[in-house]
Amino acid sequence: MSMSGLKPSAALQARREEFARYKRDVQKRGKPFFPYAMFHDTVMSLVVVVVIVGLACIWKWTIPGDHTGTGAGWLGSLYSGKADPGTTNFVPRPDWYFYFLFYLLRIFKWPNAVILGTVGIPTLIMVLMLALPFLDRRRERRLSRRPVAVVITILTVIAMGTLTYKGATAKEALASELATLPQQWAKKQGFEGNKEALAGATLFTQAGCLTCHTYLGTGSSNLGAPDLSNIGTKGLGIETQIKHLKDPSSVTPGSPMPSFAQLGDTNLHQLAVFLEASKGGK
Repeated sequence: MSMSGLKPSAALQARREEFARYKRDVQKRGKPFFPYAMFHDTVMSLVVVVVIVGLACIWKWTIPGDHTGTGAGWLGSLYSGKADPGTTNFVPRPDWYFYFLFYLLRIFKWPNAVILGTVGIPTLIMVLMLALPFLDRRRERRLSRRPVAVVITILTVIAMGTLTYKGATAKEALASELATLPQQWAKKQGFEGNKEALAGATLFTQAGCLTCHTYLGTGSSNLGAPDLSNIGTKGLGIETQIKHLKDPSSVTPGSPMPSFAQLGDTNLHQLAVFLEASKGGK
């Protein structure tokens, strides 16, 4: 049988007839989406961009003086002070629209479950939202006739709102948890009486080292960063440790580790003493 002899299915025929009715209706009493509605959307998007750029210009150029941030303009000051790259007491927080993701990190503890909370769940939700128009092709728009979609939407809004609120009001529990680690490490490693090693351990938790390195089961291994629990057994020495902290690639060629020279000589020495006292634990 030739392909021309095959008849389209009833569903396909119905969709074709519906599309033909739509075209006739547009020609009779309406306007097509392109270019009319698309033009309106483009104009509105341009208006939004112009307003944002205008507010940014007003905020920037109404600041008095030489724009050094010492004064306040119509929309506030440029900044309150210079950034300190060597700070160890700053706790970063995301913008408000990422608070829900921020709180998911409290639920899915790192390092094992963090991928599920930060990548797995948001990606799954995004894929489902992108697939929804292809999965549900009914033309029914009344909410009373679409209970499943309404319930899912309500639950999603409640979940996002709750997570955003909890993320906005969450206390920095992680900082308090990290504060107890130096004493625990000192007890396991046997340097309780070494004040410089203790100070270095505290600095190790505050300077973001656990973002890439692991130490006695705490932290995460990113970009191939090694476990530093027994780094002191390699006999590198204080000077080599300091040199590595200042310029990692000079000691380990090709190392992606950033420089920590901004911490200052005193802090770097304490970190080096801590690393040299790390023998793997009792």
